[in-house]
Amino acid sequence: MIKIDSLTKEFSIGEKKLTAVNDLSLEIQSGEIFGIIGYSGAGKSTFIRLLNRLETPSSGSVTIGDKQITTLSKKDLRNARQDIGMIFQHFNLLWSRTVQDNIAFPLEIAGVGKSERQKRVQELVDLVGLTGREKAYPSQLSGGQKQRVGIARALANRPNVLLCDEATSALDPETTNSILDLLVSINKKLGLTIVMITHEMHVIRKICDRVAVMEKGSIVEQGDVLEVFSHPKMPVTKKFVKQVMGDTDEDEAEMNQLFQNENNRNVLRLHFIGETTNQALISQLAKKFDIDLNILQGKITQTQRGAYGTLFVQLIGDQHEIDKAVQYIDEQTSVEMEVVENER
Repeated sequence: MIKIDSLTKEFSIGEKKLTAVNDLSLEIQSGEIFGIIGYSGAGKSTFIRLLNRLETPSSGSVTIGDKQITTLSKKDLRNARQDIGMIFQHFNLLWSRTVQDNIAFPLEIAGVGKSERQKRVQELVDLVGLTGREKAYPSQLSGGQKQRVGIARALANRPNVLLCDEATSALDPETTNSILDLLVSINKKLGLTIVMITHEMHVIRKICDRVAVMEKGSIVEQGDVLEVFSHPKMPVTKKFVKQVMGDTDEDEAEMNQLFQNENNRNVLRLHFIGETTNQALISQLAKKFDIDLNILQGKITQTQRGAYGTLFVQLIGDQHEIDKAVQYIDEQTSVEMEVVENER
């Protein structure tokens, strides 16, 4: 477990003080993939550097396992860092070293013998999917391959925790997905605790179990990814969710125009969890009530904990039948309903 208690980091800029991380408390469970998301300037990167004490906190504590990182001596900190791997946005590879030599570097520093070092390097090369590229230099690799080297290097000393600082931000979408799939596989195979720092909600959606949202150095919202996605509370979280759902200004304009039509009555917004939930509900409504259903718009997205989505539907028919259908929907525990006609 990682336990952060009242963590604060202040920087002095001339006579002014900038608080990058502000009285932050958080617990991350062993073996989970935990996401920290926020926009530029939220304090994310400073926070993750505090976890392995690349930055020294102004106050507060970080405990990883049974070690309070913030109170360790320099010698003990060096030893503790062997249990904490880290990968970076821009890879931070040694350009004069080959793939296998980059991966071997932390083992050399740790004093691991040549034979054992070579064996471990080959295990990691195979694990991250770089078999056959052992003797290539970073300049000969794609962005995704460079990040795979970075991941292998971070795993060299068999850490219990892997910190990822914007690890996919420099990659294209297809490569990002392949790296995220690799991290999920590593998490399952090795039981690692992974902390993902990102400004991309897609990353959180795809692989994280829980998420914390940072703004101005503080955590403003946290919880299970599916819960945070389906019921965002803070404006910054709602903005992130809107982005990952693919909502655009064109979508908003289209819906505004739709609702300005006076014939569009009895329109409902349905929030559902589970891919088949909305399909089953629409089928049941059509069978149980003498009404027509017009699906105006719908979107669904996947998370590690399941699917969720929103569906706009219009009920057409006798008002008495419509009222019964609305009551039926309201009684369903797996679907949340809002009447949205004339709200725009």
